Amino acid sequence: MYRREREFLQSRINTIPVSLTPDFLTFPLLSVCLQLNNACYMQYGIIGSGSWATALAKILTDNGHTIYWWVRNAETIAYMEKRKHNPHYLSAAYFNPQQLCLSNDIHEVIAASDALVIAVPSAYAEQVFEELKPEELTGKKIISAIKGILPTDNRLLHEYLFTHYQVPIDQYFALLGPCHAEEVASEKLSYLTFSGKDHSIAEKIAQDFTTEYINTVVNDDVVGVQYAAVLKNIYALGAGIAHGLEYGDNFLSVYIANSANEMVSFLRKLSETEVQPAVLTPNYAASVYLGDLLVTCYSLYSRNRTFGNMIGKGYSVKAAQLELNMVAEGYNAARCIYRTNQTVNAVMPIASTIYEILWEHRPAADGFKKIEGFLV
Repeated sequence: MYRREREFLQSRINTIPVSLTPDFLTFPLLSVCLQLNNACYMQYGIIGSGSWATALAKILTDNGHTIYWWVRNAETIAYMEKRKHNPHYLSAAYFNPQQLCLSNDIHEVIAASDALVIAVPSAYAEQVFEELKPEELTGKKIISAIKGILPTDNRLLHEYLFTHYQVPIDQYFALLGPCHAEEVASEKLSYLTFSGKDHSIAEKIAQDFTTEYINTVVNDDVVGVQYAAVLKNIYALGAGIAHGLEYGDNFLSVYIANSANEMVSFLRKLSETEVQPAVLTPNYAASVYLGDLLVTCYSLYSRNRTFGNMIGKGYSVKAAQLELNMVAEGYNAARCIYRTNQTVNAVMPIASTIYEILWEHRPAADGFKKIEGFLV
C-alpha cells in the first residue's frame, strides 16, 4: 500500500498548497511528500535488519527521513510496528512508526527507493540479490554498508553488481566507519566516510547522514576504503587471538602498528592495478583507514576481536561461531584476501598467518610465535 501512496503523492506534489491545514498535517506520509518537493530529496531504502542496518535506520530517521526497510521476517516486522524497536538488535533504539515503511517484499522496497543502503553480511549478499532482475536496479544509487568480500567469486559488492546487474561505478557508494552500531544507538559522537566517484552525490548522501552525533567525510577511493574495511577485520581478529593467548598491551600496540603498515602496503599495490584509481592520493592515516583499524582491534564491541579471543583461548572455529551467534567478517575475509593477494602480490605475513590459523588449522600459539619474529 505505501508504494501506491507514495506514487500518488509524487503525482500530486506540485498541487500542495503553500498553507497547509492542521488536518492535512496528520497525513502519515506528509514528511515524504514535502521533501519530494525538493529536487535534491533522496528516498532511502535499507536492505537488512541486523545491528548495523538498525543503526543506519536510526541515523536517517533522526534526520527526519521516512525510510523503506526490508526485513525478511514478518514476525519481526509485526513486533517493530507494535513495540517501535528491533527485538533482536539495538533494542534501546526506538523509532517513530510513521517514519518506517517496513516490508518483507524486497521488490517493493527497491521499487519505492531512490537509494538502497545494503547492510547485510557479505556472506549473504548474493542470496539477497539473486532473486532480483537487473532492471530493478536501473537508476538506483547503491550505498554499500558491507564490510567484507562476497565469498563465492571473491569480489567486492560493486564488482558483483556491475557484472550481474550492470550497476555503473558512478552509481555506487561505500559507507564505512569507524563506527560501532552500539555507539550510534547511544548517540556517542562517531564518524562515517562516504566514498564515491561522483563527488557531488556522495556529498549529498553524506549530508543526509550528518546529525548531532554523526560527522561525515567524503572521499573518492571506492575500492581502497572497501578493502581497508575487509583488512581491518582480519587484523582485529588477530588482535583478539593475541589477547586470548595472553599477550599484553605492549605486544598488541606493536602488532597493530605492523598491521597498519601491512594494510597500507596492500592498498598501494592494489591501486596500481585499478582501472579507475582515486583521483586524490588517499590519506591512509585518516579515520576510514587507520581509525577503523584501531577501533576494531581495541574495542570491546568488536565482534572480530571477540571471535579471535575465543580462538586464542582454544575454541574451534565452529565453536566460536556458535558462541558468538553473529557474523565475524574477518573469518571469511582472511581467505578472500589470501586469494586476492595471489594477484596483488603484496607482502602480507600477518594476514597470511591469520589465514593459516583459521583455515589451515595452524595452532594459534604457533602462528603468533611466527608473527613475533618479524614485527618491528
